[in-house]
Amino acid sequence: MIASTQTLTVAPEDAGTRLDRVLTARLGELSRTRLKALILDGAVTANGRPVDDPGYKVKAGDVLTVAVPPPEPAEPEGEHIPLSILHEDDQVIVIDKPAGLVVHPAAGHQTGTLVNALIAHCGDSLSGIGGVMRPGIVHRLDKDTSGVMVVAKTDKAHQSLSAQFADHGRTGDLERGYLAFVWGVPDRPRGTIDAPIDRHPHARDKMAVRKGGREAITHWEVRERYAGADGKPVASLIECRLETGRTHQIRVHLAHIGHPILGDATYGTGFRTKAKLLPQGAQEALAVLGRQALHAYLLVFQHPVLGNIQQFRSELPRALARLRSSLSDG
Repeated sequence: MIASTQTLTVAPEDAGTRLDRVLTARLGELSRTRLKALILDGAVTANGRPVDDPGYKVKAGDVLTVAVPPPEPAEPEGEHIPLSILHEDDQVIVIDKPAGLVVHPAAGHQTGTLVNALIAHCGDSLSGIGGVMRPGIVHRLDKDTSGVMVVAKTDKAHQSLSAQFADHGRTGDLERGYLAFVWGVPDRPRGTIDAPIDRHPHARDKMAVRKGGREAITHWEVRERYAGADGKPVASLIECRLETGRTHQIRVHLAHIGHPILGDATYGTGFRTKAKLLPQGAQEALAVLGRQALHAYLLVFQHPVLGNIQQFRSELPRALARLRSSLSDG
């Protein structure tokens, strides 16, 4: 659906200028960021042909057309997306999130999120709790990380759970346990990574260990060790417990100590060639997985109203269970 179409002809003095710069100068009502997104989405044509490169150098006389879609709804709408519900009562709902499901709407993911599914499932009970775009959300998992999550259904529950997650279990009962299949085997059975995390200095979609960043602490323990096709140690299964909750924390920390997660295309790029060291079955399982091998298997919290301790576990999804089995057979 198109809300409006704007057309302009490139003046001689603009010849050789980047497409996004010309459009920004001529279409003042749209920001350069918005125009760049429209170009990448294929909404801009030059002489009738789509141009998806913001750096395209325009020519004098080029006829540029911008198809502007209608604005996104101010609030997310309910969508009937299947949910795996581990527990639900009047205060909370506990979900076993599959890999590939984004938690809340954001740029590039306005629909098809967990929030859209929850709105459809819970109806008006989520309205306004914790903010319009993230109703009920007190913590999140990366899109490609699977596992257990809790969502608040009332203001009281949201306040209590938010406080528990902010405390990170230091004085309360909150626990978050993750299973990560990583490259290599650490030289000791357990340890703690205490390294601050901040935005990567050059790649804004990544995080990195950086001096002056926010405090980040991960406790880890080796659960299983796996041999490669040559009989030498090649990978291991590590359990992680979080003492803080930074973006991509486990992925960044494990990569920082030299043991990035299998299948992590963001933080484990230098280890891709190691896949050939895995047993054949594990190579195939990793290729099929298509994501980082990280799963949130445990969540413990105090019920916001009843006050009792709630514990929920999520079994490894089928693709990770296959990877584990094939690694063990090596």
